Amino acid sequence: MVNTTFWQRRWRNLKGDYFYYLMALPGIVVMLMFNYLPMTGLVLVFKNYNVRDGIYNSPWVGLQNFKFFFKNPMSAMRATTNTIILNFMFILVGTVMAIALALFLNEVKNKAFKKTMQSIVFLPYFLSWVVIGSILYALLADKGAINTMLVSTGFEKVKWYASPQYWRVILLFTNLWKFSGYSSVIYLAAIAGIDTAYYEAATVDGASKARQLFSITIPFLKRTVIVLTLMSIGRILYGDMQQIMAQTRNNPILIPTTDIIDTLVFRSLMTSRDFAFASAINLYQSVIGMLIVLLCNFLVKRYDHEYRLF
Repeated sequence: MVNTTFWQRRWRNLKGDYFYYLMALPGIVVMLMFNYLPMTGLVLVFKNYNVRDGIYNSPWVGLQNFKFFFKNPMSAMRATTNTIILNFMFILVGTVMAIALALFLNEVKNKAFKKTMQSIVFLPYFLSWVVIGSILYALLADKGAINTMLVSTGFEKVKWYASPQYWRVILLFTNLWKFSGYSSVIYLAAIAGIDTAYYEAATVDGASKARQLFSITIPFLKRTVIVLTLMSIGRILYGDMQQIMAQTRNNPILIPTTDIIDTLVFRSLMTSRDFAFASAINLYQSVIGMLIVLLCNFLVKRYDHEYRLF
């Protein structure tokens, strides 16, 4: 009886809101085609793939495709550690920078200047990592702009492309330059959605701009920050291989601090051409990322039920 009532209620809702379901149908179909249907290919992870037999007829090998990644634990640990450290830096510092940029743009009253600044900070998002890598090389090369400036001021030039200890900060800087403007738009939209009545009431009570910032704006941004952070954490084991390859120029000297899971898999794939191995590592990244998201969402739910992602 309960089940009958439940399905009757669902049917009534479907009939009453059929137009909205029709609007969502194209998106649902696309999601099923490009996100769920390809998941049937995960069977490749547990097979010894060959072109003649195809994905589904190739022989089963169990977990053998995972062995290559873990048979050299030092390389696997280094790549995993670098990936987590870099992504953690990108998420933490990137969020702070994007919020600060959004707060700055929100306080600009001159519309022409505000639009100009938005365009300037948003522009790097459209540049490819290859272009950014070329700009970076022009700055950091032995005879680049930075070394020229250092020598002219009496300092010794730095061999940037032979000094791996600098590259986590360099990669962080270029990531901020490329994505901060894009991320700030999201927070700027969230700030625009705050009811102005709160600010008017605060002004009447004599609250300063700093007080309004910490008592109104930032608390209202908390939910947006948590949701975006949880979504970013889901890809904490995925590195941006294009960024690493374009900026380090695949320099083996920089591997200790710039080698991530994706670049390790890419180098292995170039030598072994084992597609099943690459798929296995991709599954490893996805499963660990999902577990981290579930854990973080659980902790957020314990802290405040309203801020959970699901």
